[in-house]
Amino acid sequence: MHVPDGFINAPVSAAAGVVAAGAVAVGLRGARRELDERTAPLAGLVAAFIFAVQMLNFPVAAGTSGHLLGGALAAILVGPYTGVLVIAVVLLMQGVLFADGGLTALGVNITVMGVVTVLVSYALFRGLVKVLPRGRRSVTAAAFVAALVSVPASAAAFTLVYAVGGTTDVPTGKVLTAMVGVHTLIGLGEAAITMLTVGAVVAVRPDLVFGARGLRAPLKLRVNGELVDAAPDEPADTTPAGSPKKLWIGGLVTALLLAGFVSFYASASPDGLEKVAADQGFDKNVEEHAAADSPLADYAVAGVDAVRLSGGLAGTIGVGVTLAAGTGVFWAVRRRRGAGTGAQV
Repeated sequence: MHVPDGFINAPVSAAAGVVAAGAVAVGLRGARRELDERTAPLAGLVAAFIFAVQMLNFPVAAGTSGHLLGGALAAILVGPYTGVLVIAVVLLMQGVLFADGGLTALGVNITVMGVVTVLVSYALFRGLVKVLPRGRRSVTAAAFVAALVSVPASAAAFTLVYAVGGTTDVPTGKVLTAMVGVHTLIGLGEAAITMLTVGAVVAVRPDLVFGARGLRAPLKLRVNGELVDAAPDEPADTTPAGSPKKLWIGGLVTALLLAGFVSFYASASPDGLEKVAADQGFDKNVEEHAAADSPLADYAVAGVDAVRLSGGLAGTIGVGVTLAAGTGVFWAVRRRRGAGTGAQV
């Protein structure tokens, strides 16, 4: 759902940029409370993983494809504040290096694909986790529902932005119906990817999943015939199933394989927004991307004629750059938290 330049007029794009900048600023402050020495590297990996999976367009209807937005996945794995930053990093790398998503529309994309998806999905996720029985299955089920709802919510948010600042005269009702309809189907794919990924991480390191913190029920002891909570220092088997380093390496290898190899087999059909824009006619004013001459534009390496090799190299480079940028940002946020803590002592 990357919005290109030309769909939204300059004043509304600028206003969306202000909203996005404010959300990123709030995210930076909130992420200081969410990140620690274990989760900061994970946040960078999540950004790289989402970049990779977004290259995997999957068919959802005749002539239409969809791809992961990632807001729900990021929020559940590393927290809502950090989740907004994760999506912002991914969109910035895609826009600047790969000419994917307009540069003047960057604020629109961060707001619609990042802020809205994170807020909607995490609020719904937390609500479901509270009412469902405590356990891993509840976390994965809540992740599925939250991710599913977040995608049509994002589509509705785009339609609202279009209604205010669209550059073509197309009835908003038609845009809303078409956008929500196709993105509900895309949401099913988003939900499946999010559920499987969250479930895989929860299975090996639930302590690293922000949305699963407190998942383990307190140890119960029977005293005089009654069950009571054990004292916090009671011995219990809380050893994680795998080390953070192994999880990080496994996630990185998976991201590289997806972007460098599996992406070649992704659907070539236009995604939901592109298809709706073409069908409804509000793509008439689309502008050429300012980074169209980038050596990595359209996820291909300039000068490499072999299509498969070119796309694989571009995907691999994208994963590496996004990982480096994301990890740098999140380590800097983590260090500022440590510096602030030290200043208060």
